[in-house]
Amino acid sequence: MRRIYLDNNATTQLAPEVAEAMRPYLDSRYGNASSQHAEGRLARRALEEARELVAGLLDARPEQVIFTSGGTEANNLAIFGLAANPPGGVITSTIEHPSVLGCFDRLERRGFHVARVPVEHDAVIDCDQFEALLTPDTRLAAIMLANNEVGTIEDVRSLASAARRHGVLFHTDAVQAVGRVPVSFRSLGVHSLSLSAHKFHGPVGIGALLVDDKQRLAPVLTGGHQEFGVRPGTEPVALAVGLACALKRAADTMAVDVKRIAGLRYALKQRLMTNLNCYANGRDDRCVPNTLNLRFADLDAQSLVMAFDLAGLACSTGSACSSGAATPSHVLLAMGLTECESRSSVRFSLSRYTTADDIDRAVELICRVTAAHNPTAGPPLGCFTG
Repeated sequence: MRRIYLDNNATTQLAPEVAEAMRPYLDSRYGNASSQHAEGRLARRALEEARELVAGLLDARPEQVIFTSGGTEANNLAIFGLAANPPGGVITSTIEHPSVLGCFDRLERRGFHVARVPVEHDAVIDCDQFEALLTPDTRLAAIMLANNEVGTIEDVRSLASAARRHGVLFHTDAVQAVGRVPVSFRSLGVHSLSLSAHKFHGPVGIGALLVDDKQRLAPVLTGGHQEFGVRPGTEPVALAVGLACALKRAADTMAVDVKRIAGLRYALKQRLMTNLNCYANGRDDRCVPNTLNLRFADLDAQSLVMAFDLAGLACSTGSACSSGAATPSHVLLAMGLTECESRSSVRFSLSRYTTADDIDRAVELICRVTAAHNPTAGPPLGCFTG
């Protein structure tokens, strides 16, 4: 029987039409986009057409699109490229992706003053609290658009507007939002935005950084003129074509997909909460439609995820970049959950290819597996009593 895949916030299935769009540039049209001969010019044309398509779909200009190897590199390029030197003040939140938190940890070691804005119990950032942290010394703020663990969508437009009033640059990690909800670079009012193709059925290994003005951005890498001299290295034409194709497909079907996926997520949530002792982390009214984070009372999430996997269901305890970590989720702790509650939480994330039958089977499997875990055997791993 086909496995049930509910870990789409980690990565998604490559869409067949995306693979087909890429195929010529992996086969006959293999030229280097920086070469001047016919093969190179053909590759350059495909690369620039992909750039124009991505820009148009995200309400940006082609010259604002810089292709990267993925969301992590895009976040690093934005944060290190915009913060620059000498050290000053920078702001982020307590629920960012590890690729952003790691950048701010490094900036702190370099002498930057890092302010971390807290979140409410539903992972929402209060705009007034954020603005209160802005000082004349603040250079850069980085707040994600959609959280990768609980799916909460932040009011980035208001946060970026506050930053602009104080003359502060603003970056948003939109990796979990682009391709799943409508995103307009222009309307958000941010200075830079990151995305990654494999989150919306594109290929792994390609992402993009949208930046309002490349002159603001100090290159992190050196050694070539590619990507406007900001991101050197031979451009992966096939991957860029794949990213553009996947984004176009997501935009074309978004209205239908959002409604259908949100309905499946709701059904999964309601049926599990009706039949099991579990609770939802986050809120439904401002969440990407595909993400559901549930806390299973008195059960160890890591053990559950392993048992689900053996039974044929793929899900996770949180960020793929933190999988295997011994510490509980920093996102859930920031939301006010206890360490035990955090270690009892599982993330389910759906996609365009998730079916109603998948949800039916998932509910049956989850109920069966959780029933097999004896809650009287003791508290979740890492929790101590007495």
